[in-house]
Amino acid sequence: MAITKALSDPNRVRILLALRRGELCVCQITELFGFAPSTVSRHLSILHHAGLILSRKSERWVYYRLPDKPAPVAVREALEWVHKSLAKTDEAAADAKKLKRILKTDPSIICRRQCR
Repeated sequence: MAITKALSDPNRVRILLALRRGELCVCQITELFGFAPSTVSRHLSILHHAGLILSRKSERWVYYRLPDKPAPVAVREALEWVHKSLAKTDEAAADAKKLKRILKTDPSIICRRQCR
C-alpha cells in the first residue's frame, strides 16, 4: 500500500527518475523541481517510508538514493516499472537536462543559495 501511495504522485515519480542518476542532496532535488523545501521533504518522507529510497546524513546535508539490489522484490519491481514506463517522457528528459546542469554546481553553493 505504501508503494502505490508513493507512486500516485507524479512529482514523487519524477524524484525517483532523477535518483536513477545517483545520490542527490535535498538541496539538489529542491533546485531541480523548484518546490518549497517543505514540499520536497514531504515527498521524500513518503518515498522513504515506502522503501523506494534510502537516505544518509553527512554533516548538515541529507542525501537520498535508490536502494541497492537486496531491496525487497516489490520495491525493485516498482522502480523498474517507473523507469520502463516513464523514463522516456518529455518531462523526464527536461528534468534530466536540468539535473545535468545542477550536478555541475557544488551542492554547498546550491544549499547556501536556498537558505537566503
